[in-house]
Amino acid sequence: MDVKKAAAETKDYIVSIRREFHRHPELSLQEFRTAQRIEEELDKFGIPHTRVGETGVLGTLKGAKDNGKVLVLRADIDALPIEETHECVYRSENAGVMHACGHDAHAACLLGAAKILSENRDAFSGKVRLVFQPGEEIGKGAKPFVAAGVLEGAERVFGPHTAYDLEAGTVGLKPGINNAAVDHFRIRVHGKSTHVSTPHLGVDALYIASQIVVAVQGLVTRRTSPTEPVIIGIGKLNAGTTYNAVAAFAEMEGTTRTISQESRDRVRAQVSETAQSIAALYGGTAEIEWTDFAAALVNDPQVCEEAARVVDELLGEGHVVTDRELSLSGDNFAEFELYKPGAYAYLGTGNPDFPHTMITNHNGGFDVDENALVTGAGLYVGYTVARLG
Repeated sequence: MDVKKAAAETKDYIVSIRREFHRHPELSLQEFRTAQRIEEELDKFGIPHTRVGETGVLGTLKGAKDNGKVLVLRADIDALPIEETHECVYRSENAGVMHACGHDAHAACLLGAAKILSENRDAFSGKVRLVFQPGEEIGKGAKPFVAAGVLEGAERVFGPHTAYDLEAGTVGLKPGINNAAVDHFRIRVHGKSTHVSTPHLGVDALYIASQIVVAVQGLVTRRTSPTEPVIIGIGKLNAGTTYNAVAAFAEMEGTTRTISQESRDRVRAQVSETAQSIAALYGGTAEIEWTDFAAALVNDPQVCEEAARVVDELLGEGHVVTDRELSLSGDNFAEFELYKPGAYAYLGTGNPDFPHTMITNHNGGFDVDENALVTGAGLYVGYTVARLG
């Protein structure tokens, strides 16, 4: 089949469904309308589907023949708690919630691919499992699909992510590590309240928390090699009830970004030890709760080569970027790659003619060049035909 032509002919559908998702964004694990709409579209294409968890959708598309081969295609579907500032006809209608990371585009591309493949079942054999994953932004959603057996019998797993830093018409396919491992932590500091004029009679949880915020940065600058990428970030701190009382309680949330399991374990231990030691020094206590968001994302070199050939067929030679910088952002597509060879392709969506497409993810002005959605759908379809055709 002519994948490039089929993808181009599906552009109006892909753009339309993407704009619908963009107007109706839903937060992680609350993607009820999105999941329902995905199911309705799969029904139109004659693709059976099941729920995984409350808002995950798994579609199973069979080719003309059953040769025993299985391919997994993944798209995430959740949005972010961000107010959209970009004035456009498809601006978010859900106050304070926005698709600021391109997941609306991912879901639209996979639905576009599902439409094309359902109309061309004679172009491939075996099964394609369509994973519409919720909860990526909070490190959820992938493990339930793995537990449900979505990878059983699969030879490959593939998916794209929008990339504002790559020009539309290019695709990033970098073998090896692409994204850092991501952990979330919550530190609760317990002290003792007293009047601000008698601090010696209390234990200042806010002061302890402030010292922890400062001290953990030293773990990066003084206890980590300067050539090893590590981030420890604390983005939220709450404490106290009034201006003239020593705070009895403080709570902070943060994240770590590391590129190896060794450094991941080491940084976890150091953050926990630092918090507990500082709390004890000033008479308080600290509890640390860790949540595993995502492993380091490591692309399989062979799968990257296979996908690169698909890009060459779609766009011509010279449009594959293999040296995109390591990102310390994370993505739990990595959970699938822990078990099966896979590639996470970075779909160029930046276009200087459309300034909002050059704005970083997780920003209220973020947008994508919708012309790139044709390439995204074509990647899904082309890789399917290449592996199962």
